[in-house]
Amino acid sequence: MAETNEQAFVQMTPKGKEDLGTIEIAPDVITVIAGIATSEVEGIAGMRGNFAAGVVEKLGKKVHGKGIKTEMTTDGLFIDVYCLVKYGASVPIVAREVQSQIRQAIENMTSLVPKEVNIHITGVQFDTTGE
Repeated sequence: MAETNEQAFVQMTPKGKEDLGTIEIAPDVITVIAGIATSEVEGIAGMRGNFAAGVVEKLGKKVHGKGIKTEMTTDGLFIDVYCLVKYGASVPIVAREVQSQIRQAIENMTSLVPKEVNIHITGVQFDTTGE
C-alpha cells in the first residue's frame, strides 16, 4: 500500500547558502516519517498494507511505510493513510491526532507543509485476549 509518486521533493535552499547546492528528499522518506508518526498515535491498531509488506513483516523486518500513499503535485504534497483503529477508541479523535502528528513530523523534519493529510479508517481491531 505504500505507493509513492517517484518524483523527489526539492527543498528550498536556506538564505545565504545557495552556493552549496540543492536538497532533494526521496518520496520514501516522507512515507517513512508519516508511517512512524501514525504508529505512535494512541488508538491506532495497525496499518493496512499489501501482500509484499505482509511477507516482509513475517520475515521480521518492520515496514514503516505500510498503509501510506504520498503524492507530490504542482498543488502540493498529498498524503493518504490507511489504518485500523482499536476497538473503543474515538475514530474522529484518533484521525485528527494522526493528521496532526503527521503534519508536525513532516514539517519539523523536512520543512515541507503537506497540503492534505487524508485518513482512511479501514477497520476496527478487537482485543483478542484468551478467554
